[in-house]
Amino acid sequence: MKSIGATTTLAASGLVPSMIYAAPSTSGSDKLRVGLIGAGGRAKWLTRALGRESHRAKLVAVCDCYLPQIDALAADNKNDPRAGDSWKRYQNYEQMLDSEELDAVMIATPDHVRVRAAIIACARGLDIYAEKPLSFSIPEGRALVEAVRKHKRVLQVGTQQRSTPINQYACKFVREGGIGNVNTILVKNYSGSQPATGLEQQSIPEGMDWNHFCDQAKLLDYHERLHRRWRSYDAFTGGSICDRGSHALDMVHLAMGWENVAPTRIEPTTEAKSYWDRGVRLYYPDGTVIRLESTDGPAFGGIFIGQQGKLEINRGRFACNPKDLLAPFTGSQTESHVTNWLDCIETREQPNAPVEVGHLISSVAHLINICRITGRTINWDADNEQIIGDKAANAMLTKERRPEFSLPSV
Repeated sequence: MKSIGATTTLAASGLVPSMIYAAPSTSGSDKLRVGLIGAGGRAKWLTRALGRESHRAKLVAVCDCYLPQIDALAADNKNDPRAGDSWKRYQNYEQMLDSEELDAVMIATPDHVRVRAAIIACARGLDIYAEKPLSFSIPEGRALVEAVRKHKRVLQVGTQQRSTPINQYACKFVREGGIGNVNTILVKNYSGSQPATGLEQQSIPEGMDWNHFCDQAKLLDYHERLHRRWRSYDAFTGGSICDRGSHALDMVHLAMGWENVAPTRIEPTTEAKSYWDRGVRLYYPDGTVIRLESTDGPAFGGIFIGQQGKLEINRGRFACNPKDLLAPFTGSQTESHVTNWLDCIETREQPNAPVEVGHLISSVAHLINICRITGRTINWDADNEQIIGDKAANAMLTKERRPEFSLPSV
C-alpha cells in the first residue's frame, strides 16, 4: 500500500513507538459524550462494551435510518433499561454530527456508509470507532486514512481480536519465528457478494429513510432482503470476505508482521457455482502464499504451516501440531477493544487497530473480489494502489457514488 510508515504498526507489539494524536474536543463534561451511527445487531455489542465504561463515557445520541431499530437497541440495554430514554434520536448522521456536542462516535453502519460518515466525523474533531470492513472501496479507504492523519484523530477499527490477549500471544509466537519460516497459510474461503437483482419492489416500512440507507449506492427499490440481509448484496457490501474475512485476514497480517505489506499477486484457482465463491491464492513479497480454497477451517483466523509445525489461530483460541509447539496461554481472556479505544482517546496514543491497518485489510478483501469477478490474475502495485496491466480490473477499484453522497474533500 502507499507508504504509511510507523502508524501502521500495532502499538502493543512494541515494534515501533506509538503515535500521538491531537487532544480530543471538550464538551464541558467529565465523561466523553459518544454518538452511535447504526443501531443494528453489531450496535448491541458496542453499547454493552461502552456501558462497561460508564465511569468515563456516555452514549448520548443514536442515529439509524430505520427508527424502530433504535427502539430495539434501547430494549436490549438490560443493565440500564432507562438508558435509551436519554438518547437523542436521528435518521440522518450529518444532522446528528452537526447538532450534538460529541467527543467521539461509533460507526456500525452497512459497509457502504461507513467512510463518508467517518470523514465527516474527523472534520468535526471527533474520535472514531469504525466497524469492519473499514471501507467499501480502496480509494475511499485511502481518503479516510488521509482524513484521520490531517485531523489527528484516534480511529479504532472493529477487528477486536487485536485486543484479545490469547490472540496477541499466538500471533506474537508466529511473528517471532516460533514455527520457523511460514510458507503457506490456509484461510477459510469466505464468499463475495451477489448482484441485487430479481427482487420485486415492496412498500417502504414506516420509520425508514430508504434514501439514506442506500447512501452512496444507487437508489434501489425497497425490498426487505436488501434491508435485513444487506450483507449479501454488492450494492452495499463486498460480502463475507469483507466481513468475517476481515477478522481472518487481520490475524494473518498481525501474526506475520505484515502491518504495511500487501500481496503482489492474486490468482483465481478453484472454480465454484457462482463467481463470488471462487477460490483464490495470494502471493506476498516474502514468498508466503495464502490459500482461500476451502470452506473449512478457523472462522476468524488461519492455519500457519511452518518449518517447525502448524499453528491454527482462531478467535479466543489456538491449536498446535505438534501439540507442545506452544505452551498453553495462562493470561486474561478478556477482550478489551472498546476499552483500548477509550484509553487512546485519553492518552492520544495509537489504538490496537489503527486506520492504516484497517485500510490495508479491507483493500486485500476488495482485491480478492475483483480477482473473482474478472476471473483473472490481479497484479498489485501497493505503492500507488493500482492494478497493473488490466484497465478493466483497475476501473473496478472505484465505486460510483450518488452526487449527494460524495465524499467530503480531505
